[in-house]
Amino acid sequence: MKAVIQRVTSASVSVDSEIVGQIGKGYVVLLGVGKGDTKEHCEKLADKITNLRIFEDENGKINLSLKDVGGEMLIISQFTLYADCKKRRPGFIDAAPPDIANELYEYFKEVCKNSIERVECGVFGAHMNVKLENDGPFTVCLDI
Repeated sequence: MKAVIQRVTSASVSVDSEIVGQIGKGYVVLLGVGKGDTKEHCEKLADKITNLRIFEDENGKINLSLKDVGGEMLIISQFTLYADCKKRRPGFIDAAPPDIANELYEYFKEVCKNSIERVECGVFGAHMNVKLENDGPFTVCLDI
C-alpha cells in the first residue's frame, strides 16, 4: 500500500464538474493499493497518517498531527502510484485488481473515519479533478 500525503489549507475533488469531496485544513491522501495488500495494511497506514506530525506547534516546530490540529482528510484512490516506469509507457501489474483495490480503499476510509472527524473522498475508478492549496508545500510519501 502506498500513499502520498500533501498538507493543504483546502482541497476539493470533482467528477463530471461536480464537487464530490471538499476539505479545509488537513491532508490530501493519494492512496494506491497493491497486490497482496490487506486490511492490516490499511490499519497500519491509517494509523501512521493520522498520527504523522507534520503541522507546526506554537513554537513553529513540526510537532503536531492531523488529530492534534483537528484537521480534515480528502482521500483519492490512485492506482498509478504503482506505475512501473522502466519503459516509456508505464505498466501497472503491481496494482491490485479493481475489486480488491476498491474493497481496501473503502476499508481504509472507514478506518480513517474512526480517528478523524471529517473524511471526504473521491469516487473509485472515476476520472477526477483534484484542486488543492498545498501548505508549505509539504508532501510525504509512505509505503506499508
